[in-house]
Amino acid sequence: MRTSPTGGKDQAVARAPACGANAAAGPHDEGPAPGTGPGGAGEGPPTARTSLPGDARAPSAARRFVRSVLAGWNAHDLVTDDATLLVSELVTNAVVHAGTSVDLECRLDPARGGNLVVEVTDHHPTREFRARPRRGRGEREGSAHGGRGLRLVAELAETWGTAYRRTDKTVWFHLPTCPGQDAPGAPVREPVLLCDPGDLGDPGLAEVFAPGPRPAPPARRAAERGHHRALSFLAEASELLAGQFDEDMVASLAAQLAVPRLADWCAVWLDTDGSPGTVRPAPRLSCVWHAREHRVEPLRLALLRTPPALPAAGRSVPWPYGPDGGTALACRLVAGGRGVGTLLLGRAGPSAVAGDVSALAEDFARRVARALVSARQYTRQATISRILQRGLLPRGVAVIPGVEAAVVYEPRGDASAGGDFYDVFAAGGGRWCFALGDVCGSGPEAAVTTGLVRPWLRLLAKEGYGVTDVLDRLNRMLGEEAAEAEAGSGPRFLSLLYGELVPHGGGVRCTLASAGHPLPLLLRPDGSVRPVAAPQMLLGVVDEVGYGSETFDLAPGETLLCVTDGVTERKSGGRLLDDGDGLAAVLAGCAGLTAEGVAARVRHAVHGFAPGPPDDDLALLVLRAK
Repeated sequence: MRTSPTGGKDQAVARAPACGANAAAGPHDEGPAPGTGPGGAGEGPPTARTSLPGDARAPSAARRFVRSVLAGWNAHDLVTDDATLLVSELVTNAVVHAGTSVDLECRLDPARGGNLVVEVTDHHPTREFRARPRRGRGEREGSAHGGRGLRLVAELAETWGTAYRRTDKTVWFHLPTCPGQDAPGAPVREPVLLCDPGDLGDPGLAEVFAPGPRPAPPARRAAERGHHRALSFLAEASELLAGQFDEDMVASLAAQLAVPRLADWCAVWLDTDGSPGTVRPAPRLSCVWHAREHRVEPLRLALLRTPPALPAAGRSVPWPYGPDGGTALACRLVAGGRGVGTLLLGRAGPSAVAGDVSALAEDFARRVARALVSARQYTRQATISRILQRGLLPRGVAVIPGVEAAVVYEPRGDASAGGDFYDVFAAGGGRWCFALGDVCGSGPEAAVTTGLVRPWLRLLAKEGYGVTDVLDRLNRMLGEEAAEAEAGSGPRFLSLLYGELVPHGGGVRCTLASAGHPLPLLLRPDGSVRPVAAPQMLLGVVDEVGYGSETFDLAPGETLLCVTDGVTERKSGGRLLDDGDGLAAVLAGCAGLTAEGVAARVRHAVHGFAPGPPDDDLALLVLRAK
């Protein structure tokens, strides 16, 4: 966590009163404090504050507020564009993740050469802003829900950070008011994105990047600076687009990078894959962005009526945009010889787009295309993995007469299924069987073993084999499978807790065995806890073992807790959760709870044992006799 840039940051900052009924029309703008605006005679730097409602209107109101304030302060166009983009993302993050009203402050800091300082404050200090993208279904362009706000801040701002207080939380950032200069006396650095159109040499290039007259430096210096800024823009675009795992997020980010630095508006179509032998579906309009927000929806409707013809691969072609008489460049998005979409960059002016702009647009489009291909590959692999791994888990837990059952299953990371597995199924003849296992290893090898073991268990149980016979045969099967496996595939060891339940009038008869697995715990209604079963050899290690089992009655009100080592070996520093019978102590406090209540209590204890998330698969099965 970064600290505040000002000495008094931990003190509450005076804010404007919250917006009232007229908030939809725009924020309540305090404007610069009396006597503190540019040229004022009062003390303190120029400052403007506003409060925004905690709903979808806030980002739009924040953008209007920032542009209005910075226009009054005669800020550079690039500073205004960057500040507007960052404030929009941060306000959206605050509204979505914190759900409160938002305070926004802009001021000029004379101690840092007149830098622009912006603070976005929400009133929920216990929730951190998300810096890593994470989208929900249905989110589209312009959405900061994915958390790219802080990533943009980190890339565009000179300095930034967060400040937490008891009642609110602030994200702040600094932007140089003179792009390219960090501070008085500091060496000149190239700005992140393009600015100063007069420096770019070609008049057409200048017009697209930042319309408006500016004094031009000598031609040679202008050409060099224009070239460096173009390279800086492309490098920045590559960095921001890299690592995005969703193609709609890539399209949205690309559009916001392009507007207003490359064009007045931008649209991205994404190609849709069709089934072999069928007509290719029409491209999908994924994102539309305009420098003037109120024109986004009319532009979208106009583009849907007249989609662009696909240009040649990798080449930009002029495309007339009828509604406002402007022009545009259509550039096919191609990577690895395969088209993935079309990028459209448009402007309001009627003149033809300069060649330098076309070349830069094509270079930008290539970077967007590569990011889209990477996102699609990730999505495709994740989908295949999810479908395959879904088959490794049962579709549900069988209903056992006289028994409540509850399962917690949390694979490590983003996987749909891990090395742990569970099953509860009817075996016929008034018998129900349950299993909780942990495959030694991870990745595809572990998935293969899981895919073999669960069907084998079900088959053997339904053939009428008892608990010990099932383990003996499963052990031999794993040994035979390992002997036939390809060289270098590694051993297929398995820890397994397997049991059989037979309901009767006074409770449930339970027979179970543990093969190299954490021993199950039995909780009685009086809160006493004892382990059941005895430790035995892992499956797949030795061909002939001879497994034993234990049989007992699960009386009404008694609970059986079965876990994998992701529970017992949960780490906090040098301690494990089960050190000193820690798991038994947690279970003892669950007396009187339902199976779901016990599962939730144990899961909470596992997650709360250490500050970080579990670093292993987490699986537990709770069986409680009614």
